[in-house]
Amino acid sequence: MGETRKWVTMGDVAARAGVGKITVSRALRTPSKVSPATLEKVRAAVAELGYVLDETAGALSSQRSRIVGALVSTLEDSVFASTVRGLTEGLSEGGLQLLLSATQYDPETEAALIPTILGRRPEALVLTSADHTPAARDMLNRAGIPVLELWELPDHPVHTAVGFSNRAAGAAITRHLVETGRRNIVFLKVDRTHDARGALRMAGFLNESAGLPGSQTHHVPEAPGATAPDYGAQGLREILERLPETDAVICTSDIIASGVLCEAQRMGLEVPGRLAIAGFGDFDISGDSGLALTTLKIDGYAIGRRAAELILAPGAMEPLRIDMGFTLVRRATT
Repeated sequence: MGETRKWVTMGDVAARAGVGKITVSRALRTPSKVSPATLEKVRAAVAELGYVLDETAGALSSQRSRIVGALVSTLEDSVFASTVRGLTEGLSEGGLQLLLSATQYDPETEAALIPTILGRRPEALVLTSADHTPAARDMLNRAGIPVLELWELPDHPVHTAVGFSNRAAGAAITRHLVETGRRNIVFLKVDRTHDARGALRMAGFLNESAGLPGSQTHHVPEAPGATAPDYGAQGLREILERLPETDAVICTSDIIASGVLCEAQRMGLEVPGRLAIAGFGDFDISGDSGLALTTLKIDGYAIGRRAAELILAPGAMEPLRIDMGFTLVRRATT
């Protein structure tokens, strides 16, 4: 049987460096309080032994974990990447680290993850959804820490919301297409059970297109293994078969819109002459050097940085609803 491995302790580092454990702690936590020669010896021992500072001990003594929990709807595409980057960079400037997990847009998964995150005693909890089960909302209300809901502006946030109006976003892109002469507009949405943001964008579309009898919605059933471009391609084929007069398609994301655009090109449809296409999110592929897709730009990085600023602000965080807005970016597809 092989040798049982164990964690390297602060005592091991102290013995190797020839100093006391308190000196090692100071060297790692407040290096300015240790002489350069001693600091060098401690750092050499840490590198040689592969020591990792045990943050749990400091958390017990200081009552601070220096961790912020984040439950993100998905890690499968870039939609939340800039927000995570802004949040991570902002928190690190205040000495906090991000503990990240994904809910896959499922409130039940979120409800199961919340107690796991809270068990780490985080300084705050960040969520990219405002769709919570009753049990999850109760846990969040009782957590006793700031809870920030990003990318949405719910009427009744748990604590603080930093985002934008998805309903207003859906209305804005619809209004743009109407102003460019489109009258038979279809809103394309994937039938995800818990896609609250997509439902709000569709509600904005329906409100803005109420006077256009040729405008409708179309839903593509979610299918195992299908990708977002697949949904876009399938959706366009079904739309034109059912509604051949369609002259514009609005998609709930740029990735779905990429599938619509590629399928339109395969079908020989002139874009934007015969068919205008608009997405949502302004992903990297949507720029002028990529698909040149008309879309709504959300500054996810700014949302993450603003959330970090609120978490790091001194004193108790006041309940807030902060509208970060959005920008309509017109490109070659409209």
